[in-house]
Amino acid sequence: MQNNDVSKGYILKDKVLDTKVMGHRGAALLAPENTLASIRAAADVGATWVEIDVYLIAEGGLVIFHDDTLDRCTDGSGLTRDARPMDMAELDAGSWFSDKFTGEKVPTLLEALECIQSLNLGLNLEIKHDSTDVENIVPSVLAMLRDHWQDNDKLMISSFNLAALELCYEIDAQRHLAPLYEDIPENWLEQLKAIKAYSLNCDYSRLTETQARAIKAAGYKLLCYTANDPKKVEAHWEWGMDAVITDDPTQFSSLLAE
Repeated sequence: MQNNDVSKGYILKDKVLDTKVMGHRGAALLAPENTLASIRAAADVGATWVEIDVYLIAEGGLVIFHDDTLDRCTDGSGLTRDARPMDMAELDAGSWFSDKFTGEKVPTLLEALECIQSLNLGLNLEIKHDSTDVENIVPSVLAMLRDHWQDNDKLMISSFNLAALELCYEIDAQRHLAPLYEDIPENWLEQLKAIKAYSLNCDYSRLTETQARAIKAAGYKLLCYTANDPKKVEAHWEWGMDAVITDDPTQFSSLLAE
């Protein structure tokens, strides 16, 4: 499904994902989501991969953020996409979670990449973009990864926006791409083949055994979000799930030790 490409400075391996547990938005139940504190919290409890969201703001800025508005996770308000980088840098993104994190900032994509690599973590970078103008975010994200991310075998790019992943594939076909689904569509195989996807990432609560076994039979990795209770995904491991994406990696501590 993947080919080697030495000319671009990296070689794809048959097995890239080397964990069964991936921290969601860093570790969203242990520290304020999508912050450097959350990324560090995931590493502190033994997670070796984290998932975070990259969001396009005004003036072409790229920050680690999930929501379309600033209100829930910062002391600011208004549309996230309208925020300027200088304004975003002044927001408090930690006090809503607990006083312990007062003053925690919304990181830029570059700050997150540097932090994650300093901790020797793998990265599942979700492109959070609901609009059709994917050309305004994807080239900038890929350029940042090209210049500042070292190990392609420790990087996955995911998105609910299939057009964003299609543009990723057009720009750099060697990246490990992962379509995200709530409800898996009937033509999922066609969609994954079109971008030579590495994995299919989906809502664990909507996944069926038939779907899971078909995904695995087709040769793809299967990641499920967002499970915080190990009992709720016991069957999923039997179906072939490769990794769980969780807000609290400590709930899967026995798997972290493997």
